Amino acid sequence: MTHQLIKPKYRNLADFIEDSLEKYADKPAFSCLGQTLTFAEMEAKSRAMASWFQKQNQISPGDRIVIQLPNLNQYPIAAYAALRAGLVIVNTNPLYTSREMLHQFKDSGAKAIIILDELLPKLNEIKDDTDIEIIITTSVSDLISKTLSVEPGCYSFKQILEENKGEKLSRRQLVSARDICVLQYTGGTTGLSKGACLSHTNLMANAEQTRLRLGTKCREAEEIFICPLPLYHIYAFTINMILFASSGNLNVLIPNPRDIKSFVNAIKPFKFTGMSGINTLFVTLSNNADFKGLDFSHFHLTTSGGTALTTAAAEIWKSVTGCSIAEGYGLSETSPVLCFNEPGKESLGTVGKPVEGTEIQFWDENDNPVAEGQIVVRGPQVMNCYWNMPDETTHVLTEGGFFKTGDVGLRLADGSIKIIDRLKDMIIVSGFNVYPNEIEDILTQHNAITEAAVIGQPDIISGEKVCAYLSTSSEISQEEVVEHCKNLLTAYKVPKKIVFMAELPKSSVGKILRRKLR
Repeated sequence: MTHQLIKPKYRNLADFIEDSLEKYADKPAFSCLGQTLTFAEMEAKSRAMASWFQKQNQISPGDRIVIQLPNLNQYPIAAYAALRAGLVIVNTNPLYTSREMLHQFKDSGAKAIIILDELLPKLNEIKDDTDIEIIITTSVSDLISKTLSVEPGCYSFKQILEENKGEKLSRRQLVSARDICVLQYTGGTTGLSKGACLSHTNLMANAEQTRLRLGTKCREAEEIFICPLPLYHIYAFTINMILFASSGNLNVLIPNPRDIKSFVNAIKPFKFTGMSGINTLFVTLSNNADFKGLDFSHFHLTTSGGTALTTAAAEIWKSVTGCSIAEGYGLSETSPVLCFNEPGKESLGTVGKPVEGTEIQFWDENDNPVAEGQIVVRGPQVMNCYWNMPDETTHVLTEGGFFKTGDVGLRLADGSIKIIDRLKDMIIVSGFNVYPNEIEDILTQHNAITEAAVIGQPDIISGEKVCAYLSTSSEISQEEVVEHCKNLLTAYKVPKKIVFMAELPKSSVGKILRRKLR
């Protein structure tokens, strides 16, 4: 049954996207490396590629296709083309090693890949152990340069677009809203990553759920959103490529957000109105002199997710940009948004209220409802299952349709949800539960501490002890850190071990990796 959040005229995500490409034809859609493409250009280019897919004997509707690209205009073209041809997208991190690529490609059974040319050596190491038959390569400058290079044994992204310009799509095999359209692999922090099977309904519903929560902060065809988060990540995939694009808004893609100088130069020409990011990015930008000099007079929406937003990051961002940060919460398995603060009316320290049509409960280890416990969710955005992993699916999805997130939280009096921490990251000190997020937030409230990561380590007396890893902007002693914590935390939460690091280990999206510190 089609969920009430999905407009009945859309059979699938391809219909949903095609409607927007036609409706906003003359409006700018995506901009990257100085090139801006309109919705009409996105329609023509994605149609050219989709029609090429339809002519290939090696690939059929329902088959999986890997997209392994950074944030370039090629990404939405490839994604829209795959959806319009009835293929299932396998989003893949360009920074993956050959080993990680092999697991994902073999597990998904992908038959085709669209890959950045400089990543080909890694693919060639493992290609023979996969089902991949079609390799399409693109260079960073493909869409902005006149040169055409074709790698041996590969198809050229640019050449496919040129040779199929103006081609019509043949009648698409009817893809149902219940069918899988994206295999979104989880981070794999506890072992090999799992493919979350996200349906057309999941993604269309979540785009609509988020649109309702953003309200007037996501106006039709008036917004310019800066997109530094990678499109292979489910947040940017759903929010930028589906929600913002379907509202006729412009997405400015940032290929490498770690290159702050290029980042600032890329967004300087735009009267940008919104930006997504995470804690580390907000702090880094807020401390950059060139960023501080930008024009924020049109800026009215900042969204955060993926990792806990610290008080210090929210405060410095507001002081520099004049814009508050609306923190949300979700997972790959939930398409991803479950909760979101209403922009401008944020409850700092919470992830806001559940989005429309989403039921949230808190369970103990015996699956009984409690006031504070593991967050379990039910709604139209929750995945169908894990790909080819029935046991793992049964472990997290109940017969009643609830998904066990692995996060611990509680509901506040106003209905907002507070995330306490990941269940697996909890530290037990002398029988007391200690959550790293709380201590990290306190640590970063000190002026000298820019980033903090807290983990538990074995201790003979207390079972576990709290250990803090810090990066700082100015000199500070261990004694000062401890004193700062003692003033704000009960004794068993105060770090017993403090390590200063030049930089904390992070994922490709800037999320601090506690597991690397363990």
